[in-house]
Amino acid sequence: MDPVIDTVAVVLLVAGTAFLAISALGLVRFPDFWTRAHAVAKAETLGLVLVFLGLIVLNRFGAGSLQLALIAGFSLLVNPTAIHALARSAVRRPEILHVHSGGDDGDGGRDGRAGDDSAEGST
Repeated sequence: MDPVIDTVAVVLLVAGTAFLAISALGLVRFPDFWTRAHAVAKAETLGLVLVFLGLIVLNRFGAGSLQLALIAGFSLLVNPTAIHALARSAVRRPEILHVHSGGDDGDGGRDGRAGDDSAEGST
């Protein structure tokens, strides 16, 4: 066991986990779609890559390292592309950004539409 390799792996794993936690916090805390998408696009991609690099180092560049590197590369390609597709659809259809998210607005969870407990059709 080499303590230098273990230290590098732990630093990469902790840094990646921190970026993933920051991404999740940004997803919960930011007020609108655009800031949430930015938090997820940047921090999550970097966090995933750092975690996979940490796992590669922890694996001592062994047999499973190629698979981990391919997953990290796939994440580098897919995460920004998915966020771009979401942002592009939001630009094309801005009405989807103004859908009520279910927060407490004082009406007991009702948004003005008839629910299951409404008396539709009764007089």
